[in-house]
Amino acid sequence: MKIVVGDRNVLPHRAEFEKALPDRAEVVWVVPFDESRVIAELAVADVYVGGKFSAAMGAAAPALKMVHVAGAGTDNVDRSGLGPDVEVCNTFHHEQSIAEYIVSATVMLRRKFLAQDRALRTGVFQTSVYDPTIPQPLSLNGARVGFVGFGHIGQRAWRLFEAFGAHGAAVTGSGNASSDSLEWSADASWLGTLMDWADIVVVSAPLTDKTRGMIGADELGRLGRDGIVVNVGRGPLVQEQALFDALSRNVIAAAAIDVWYQYPGTDGVGQPSELPFADLENILMTPHSSGVTHHTFVGRVADIAANIGRLQD
Repeated sequence: MKIVVGDRNVLPHRAEFEKALPDRAEVVWVVPFDESRVIAELAVADVYVGGKFSAAMGAAAPALKMVHVAGAGTDNVDRSGLGPDVEVCNTFHHEQSIAEYIVSATVMLRRKFLAQDRALRTGVFQTSVYDPTIPQPLSLNGARVGFVGFGHIGQRAWRLFEAFGAHGAAVTGSGNASSDSLEWSADASWLGTLMDWADIVVVSAPLTDKTRGMIGADELGRLGRDGIVVNVGRGPLVQEQALFDALSRNVIAAAAIDVWYQYPGTDGVGQPSELPFADLENILMTPHSSGVTHHTFVGRVADIAANIGRLQD
């Protein structure tokens, strides 16, 4: 069995991964990812492990049995070059790490810690203790947290928010949410109601034709001037221009954005958007890193190796 790996996030766990594979498995590592090199290796490959899979890669892999993404999203897998019997698999294990990001980012923004950090670097103690015009910030106790999508990530984040004494609600594609402790849940037609109700909106829905751009100017306006958006799903779930306008015009208070509208090549250098989000002071910008922890990839590597073993069985 030949396995081609084109995902650099698996490389730190190479020894554990190769040890867990079936006997006599041959592993070819193409890290950093180089599509031309991958295509050359796929001619007699049984499995490809990586986040991106193009139609050209599929056409070059007549013996392929499995494409395994080292994450949850399969939206970068072009299935047009794959035969009907090729398995496309994903894996999770990122929910705890992303939940920690969601809650910590919310605390940073809701308590104004980013602004305080910038001010203190210039010698200004930017707090109501010294400036009576600054309102005292709000804690998470009693906050209303609205979830757009309530899968692995939303459920784990809600456990943490609940421990802080927050209130929760969710909208999902089916209208069902697997938690008795939410105040309410409904289908996506209730998105506007959720935005009216929430202080904090956590976006973790999958990106589909139906969900693309589901949060726009109207929804952000309904969230209001004290509202915070945390997007850990996919960038285009929130309309790019609408988000920039809402932040720059203080239509909402702040946002933490971990998923973007543009991504760099393998060198990791590039702008996340054509719009100047970096000029805004009320946004926490992170490079799609909320789920990238050792904990996450230990679990993912074990899943990938186990699925490859089942393929041989």
